[in-house]
Amino acid sequence: MTSSLELHTERLTIRDWTLGDAEAALQIYGAEEVARWLTPEMRAVHDVEAMRSVLHAWMEAQPNLVPPAGRWAIAHKRGGDLLGGLSLRLLPPFEEDFELNWQLRPDAWGNGYATEAGSAAIGWAFEQGIEELFAVARPKNTRAIATARRLGMEWVGETEKYYSTRLQVFRIRPSDTAVRTR
Repeated sequence: MTSSLELHTERLTIRDWTLGDAEAALQIYGAEEVARWLTPEMRAVHDVEAMRSVLHAWMEAQPNLVPPAGRWAIAHKRGGDLLGGLSLRLLPPFEEDFELNWQLRPDAWGNGYATEAGSAAIGWAFEQGIEELFAVARPKNTRAIATARRLGMEWVGETEKYYSTRLQVFRIRPSDTAVRTR
């Protein structure tokens, strides 16, 4: 069982994390503008060694995740600059619903990278047999909410079911992507 992945879009490569990504990943997961929106179990990372430890833990866990779950790096095709991270994971507490989430370094915001990477991940997840994907966002996280909508995700309500935090919930199913591509 493995969740190794490499996807290519027009501008991006979605690939496995490496320990060599630690310094660049710190620009994402150490940025307060990003960390404030992370799930309660993921806090801001404060130094390269801590980031390397986080990446190591993600890399060690990857082969044991229920496919198509995983955590991947988003890199620019040209030059390979690390722009962000993307994951597909089972949402707590019941681990029934698959969540798509993304994080970009702040200087990469506003270029459509999250939508481009998210769209590729959605297509890939549906090819793996996933019947629906969810995205959750805190109500004031307007960037994440806008990205979920650009991905064609439908708002399905608000809940405290996941992470015991009030969240906006968005969903997409394979039939939604068929309508979107027409």
